[in-house]
Amino acid sequence: MHYSTYISLAIYFIAMLLIGLFAYRNSTSDISGYILGGRKVSPQVTALSAGASDMSGWMLMGLPGAMFVMGFETLWIAAGLLLGALANYLLVAPRLRVYTEVANDALTLPDYFDKRFGLSNGAIRVISAAVIVVFFTLYTSAGIASGGKLFESAFGLSYHLGLFITVSVVVAYTLLGGFLAVSMTDFVQGCIMFVALVLVPIVAYMQFDNAADLMANATQTIKPFSSLFSDFSLLAVISSLAWGLGYFGQPHIIVRFMAIRSVPDIKVARNIGMSWMTVTLIGAVMTGLVGVAYINKFPQQLDDPETIFILFSEILFHPIISGFLLAAILAAIMSTISSQLLVSSSSLTEDVYRAFFNKEVGEKELVKVGRIGVFVVALVACLLAFDRSSSILSLVSNAWAGFGAAFGPLVLFSLFWSKMTHKGAVTGVVVGAVTVLFWIYAPVLAEGKTLSSVIYEIVPGFIMSSASIVLVSLCSRNPDEQVQQQFRAAQNQLEQYS
Repeated sequence: MHYSTYISLAIYFIAMLLIGLFAYRNSTSDISGYILGGRKVSPQVTALSAGASDMSGWMLMGLPGAMFVMGFETLWIAAGLLLGALANYLLVAPRLRVYTEVANDALTLPDYFDKRFGLSNGAIRVISAAVIVVFFTLYTSAGIASGGKLFESAFGLSYHLGLFITVSVVVAYTLLGGFLAVSMTDFVQGCIMFVALVLVPIVAYMQFDNAADLMANATQTIKPFSSLFSDFSLLAVISSLAWGLGYFGQPHIIVRFMAIRSVPDIKVARNIGMSWMTVTLIGAVMTGLVGVAYINKFPQQLDDPETIFILFSEILFHPIISGFLLAAILAAIMSTISSQLLVSSSSLTEDVYRAFFNKEVGEKELVKVGRIGVFVVALVACLLAFDRSSSILSLVSNAWAGFGAAFGPLVLFSLFWSKMTHKGAVTGVVVGAVTVLFWIYAPVLAEGKTLSSVIYEIVPGFIMSSASIVLVSLCSRNPDEQVQQQFRAAQNQLEQYS
């Protein structure tokens, strides 16, 4: 590796730490600033922060790698993600921004669920906080594993040393600057990812004579594009498109909607965010497609298809540009890890420590507890990521389904149905999470296969959660008048922006 590549990465690391230091001095005096940046985040930062924390290392590594395994079926996943993100901006973003503020300024998703039913430390708060900590620890481990693979593949370092370097830098700026640091670094990282995912597939494509040459080489190992509509079963297409359902229940994404400075700013954020996402998803899929063709035409040693972006950055670009491209991967990885760490820490701080152990705790102590939470979750996730054989896409898909099924229906019903009850909400979270876990791990089919081999677990999880919320709510007593008034107040405030 050329020394200039190391210099590029060093500059990137220093920039992230400086942003963390800036945020430490400007937004961590109280827990609201540490968790939500005081609800003063601009639409530009909101859009790129949501996109970067959403897409993570799997966009530059997992999604291109999926093209080697799944072929053009990967396009169904990309389409599902685009539709899901757009629906999230339209259905969830404006309502959640208003409702969380009306609900006594709820700072976390479990806090919002609790106050949505006029409760103080109800079962929904405990259960949802537990789901966040458990699934996000798994999700974070996927990001850390991406960092380990990057340093192993690109720099020849050991996988485990790569884990340590990745988590150390992320923990440093997240622990220091909280939400503002995470959002600002995500904005920078989103810009880097955008440039990289435009540059790499274009330069790689230039190695072929034309598009026909590219497709001829690619289809040596994957099915042709026509198979997208003829060779995939309906269940396979539904499974891929269903990735979009996960958006409604991803705390690290929808927390951005809670923090944006105003409801009208959401439209600006939506336009920026969807434009960014469209370009980067196309770039990621094209990187995988060109990668398949390139490996067939110019045989290269590629032990792990998820490292094709790294291979391109090393062999097609000057070392200085290579450093920038490797920084793009780190940017993608770190943006998601930091968001997940902060959301997990926020739940441990607000929904566990303050709610059940020290209700009179001061603001400065809460911030301190939040920082301890960041460190603890990062440590556990790092230990889980020690298994080198873990697939990034597999880890992400499991956690994505867990959140989507457990929280997605609950978020939607909480914003659109005033008669949802606390019992219905609790049942929905539990049923959604249990269904996903059963689908992933129960070997109920022939040869010990699981039901996830038939259809993506988020589909049955989302359906079962939604059904249980409706049925249990209809069999329960309606929420009291105070809760109904709060719901109507949020609706009325929302109509003012229509």
